[in-house]
Amino acid sequence: MDLQDQVQRRIDELAETELGLQVAAYRHGQLVVDAVAGDGVTPETLYFAASTGKGASATVVNVLVDRGVLDYDRPIVEIWPEFGAHGKDKATLRHVLTHSVGLPALPSDTTRKTLPGQADRLAGTEPWWEPGTKMTYHAETFGVLAGEIVRRATGQTISDVLRDVLGPLGIENDVFFALPPGQAHRIAPLVEPDGAEETFATLAGMFEKVVPRAMQPRAAVLNQPGQLAIEDASSGILTARGIAKLYAALIGEVDGVRLVRPEAVPVITGPALVARDELLGNTATLALGYAVGRFGSSAEESPASFGWPGMGGSVAWADTRAGVTFALTRTLFDPSGSESAAEIGNLVAKTLC
Repeated sequence: MDLQDQVQRRIDELAETELGLQVAAYRHGQLVVDAVAGDGVTPETLYFAASTGKGASATVVNVLVDRGVLDYDRPIVEIWPEFGAHGKDKATLRHVLTHSVGLPALPSDTTRKTLPGQADRLAGTEPWWEPGTKMTYHAETFGVLAGEIVRRATGQTISDVLRDVLGPLGIENDVFFALPPGQAHRIAPLVEPDGAEETFATLAGMFEKVVPRAMQPRAAVLNQPGQLAIEDASSGILTARGIAKLYAALIGEVDGVRLVRPEAVPVITGPALVARDELLGNTATLALGYAVGRFGSSAEESPASFGWPGMGGSVAWADTRAGVTFALTRTLFDPSGSESAAEIGNLVAKTLC
C-alpha cells in the first residue's frame, strides 16, 4: 500500500471522532499526499489553523529579508521610530522572529476587533527584559509586530504581501491572515470536543498574562466569518495543501518557483536561539520564525525539521534534509492538542524522511 492510501485509510478512521481532516505532503516540490476525510471536506476547504499560520507570517518576513527589503539585525527603529521607547532602540527583527524581543503580552483590553490597532501600543510598551536576553512564546504579539514591521518596510499590509508571495505558486487563495468576504463559504465550522471547557479554562489561566481571555480562541467565535475577517498574522486560515506547498517552496523549488535563494535556507531554518521559555518553562529551540523539530519529536530528534503547530490540532512542518513538507488540519478544535497530527506526521516522516 502506497503512502497516499495509508494516509487516506487512517484519516477515514479518524474522521469518526475528528469529523473532518485534510492532509498534504510534498517531496522535492511534488505533491505526494493529498487526502481528505469527513462530510463535505475537500482539499479546498479552509480551516482556522491557529498558530500554524505563524509559518506563513515568518515566511513573508524571511522572503522580504532575502529580497533586501528587511534585515535581521538592523534596529527596528530605523523603519519604526516609535518602537525605540523604553530601551527598545536596539531591538531587531531577529529578536521578533526568535520570540526574544520582550513584548509577549497584549494589552489586557484587546479583543479580536481591536487587535489590528495594537502595534502602536506595543511600540510604547516597556519590554519584560532587554531584547535578546530572554525569550517566551509571543503567542499573539508575534503577528502584530511582524505585521507592522512589514507594513513599515513595504507600505502594504502583511496580508497583501502574503498574497504577492503566494501568487506565483497559485495558492494565494489557500493561506490567509484575514478571511476575504468572497471566501467565507469555504470555511469548515470548528467543533470543540466534549469536556473541553476545563482544558480551555486551564489554558486561559496559563496564558492570561500575555493573551486576554477575549482573544483566546474558541470555536463559537471562530465560526463567525466576521471575526475571521479581522487580520491576525499570528494565526492562519488555510488549507493543508496550501501551507504544505508554501513550506515546500521555502525549502526548495515548486513549479519552477523558489521563495528564497538556496543559500538562505539553512540561515532561515537552522537553530537561531536555544533558551528556556520564561512563561512555559520548557527549553525552546527556535529558527528564524519557526520552532526547530517536528511535531511529535524534539529538536534533538529531528534537527533538520522546522515548523509550527496550532492550538486545536493543526500542524505544518518541513524537513530540509529530506525535502519533505507536511500539513494537517481538522474540524475538531481540541485545546489539548492532536495525537493524530503526530501520528500521521510520523507516518509521513517514516516513509519519506
